Amino acid sequence: MPEHTVSQETNRARIAGYLDHLEKQRKLSPHTVTNYQRDLLDLALMVEALPGSLAMAAVGHFHIRKFASQLHAKGLNPRSIARKLSAWRGFFEWLADQETLAANPVDGVKAPKRSKPLPKALSADDAVRVVAEGTPGKDAQAPGQLCNRAMFELLYSSGLRVSELTSLDLRFTKEGDYQSAGWIDFAEAEVNVTGKGNKQRKVPVGGPAMEALRAWLAVRDTLVRLDPRPLFLSDRGVRITPRILQFRLKAHAQALGIPANVHPHVLRHSFASHVLQSSGDLRAVQEMLGHASIAATQVYTSLDFQRLAQVYDAAHPRAKKKADSGA
Repeated sequence: MPEHTVSQETNRARIAGYLDHLEKQRKLSPHTVTNYQRDLLDLALMVEALPGSLAMAAVGHFHIRKFASQLHAKGLNPRSIARKLSAWRGFFEWLADQETLAANPVDGVKAPKRSKPLPKALSADDAVRVVAEGTPGKDAQAPGQLCNRAMFELLYSSGLRVSELTSLDLRFTKEGDYQSAGWIDFAEAEVNVTGKGNKQRKVPVGGPAMEALRAWLAVRDTLVRLDPRPLFLSDRGVRITPRILQFRLKAHAQALGIPANVHPHVLRHSFASHVLQSSGDLRAVQEMLGHASIAATQVYTSLDFQRLAQVYDAAHPRAKKKADSGA
């Protein structure tokens, strides 16, 4: 039998030896060893499906690339393929200590890139409902409700990150080591924020959001306790936290019957999608969102085919079939 061929039993014995090494030498848990066993069994089956009786030591880079492609074609997700490649790489590293290998055939083989899910955004109607309507059964003029309205309006109006919003101060303050990370410029109707990478930017604030902010400021002092700097306060009179904001927004949307998991980033996505759909100005949206790369903003250019078809039918002069074509 040629050196590069071997019986299936020998290949399975190699795998069994590696699994025994994982269990007794590396002391991995039975559950982890079982996962390795499953991934290595897949490798063995694909090697056995090749012409001839190829030995594990003869498996090359080309074979591993082919196996990864086969897994992808079967619909296995990139994360699972990456896990299998990792298990196979460890096996061949161990095998190199048992017999001569030209190289680890898994080195350099990468799983397919994971597709990035599109950001979830509300419809324009639902977004407006979330930020404009009061919570059913609550007093719309209560300080907590006025605070919520101002926060929700500002999230959607200016596309802020939740951390950017909760770090806002009533006005710019610099005292000792403290300096405001963000504040509202009421004269210019702008919000100044410090985003990722400690980069500062200014974003316009819409009229409804400015009105909501002024309504909140009219009662804000009734909640102030020790620190007068924060713009948004909890019921205890301290700076609102991202967690409390997330909880309030989710509960508010549920009370309105919005059929989605609404969290602050959903309003940021909605802001970006709606502004981009209306203006088509990708660079402007990039600046307002504070994205360092235009690629991060380009995801919002993706529209589903149904919407594209509707736009085409409504706008293109040759889209609609004529009732009487004369045929």
